[in-house]
Amino acid sequence: MELIDKYKPDAISIEELFFNTNTTTAIGVAQGRGAVLIAASKTETPIYEYTPLQVKQSVVGYGRADKKQVQSMVKAILKMDKMPKLDDTTDAMALAICHAHSSKFAETIK
Repeated sequence: MELIDKYKPDAISIEELFFNTNTTTAIGVAQGRGAVLIAASKTETPIYEYTPLQVKQSVVGYGRADKKQVQSMVKAILKMDKMPKLDDTTDAMALAICHAHSSKFAETIK
């Protein structure tokens, strides 16, 4: 909530939960996602949810793009000299790009 109060985002975009077999990772992701949803709700910040397919389609133009393709397009779209070191950072940037491309069509999940 401190970060939301400090940066005052117009919206928060999150990725729909998707996991195959790694339940340990899924539990951690679900907990983090829950914290974001609660913080956004308490600060009345609109929440938008996108599937991995929607993010890849928006950023790369192909919903089955691999992680390297997404990273390359994030770098190009944002005119970055180099990629962030953490994949999670790139994923967050891709979600923001997806929301920017989709926001006039998106509906909040609140």
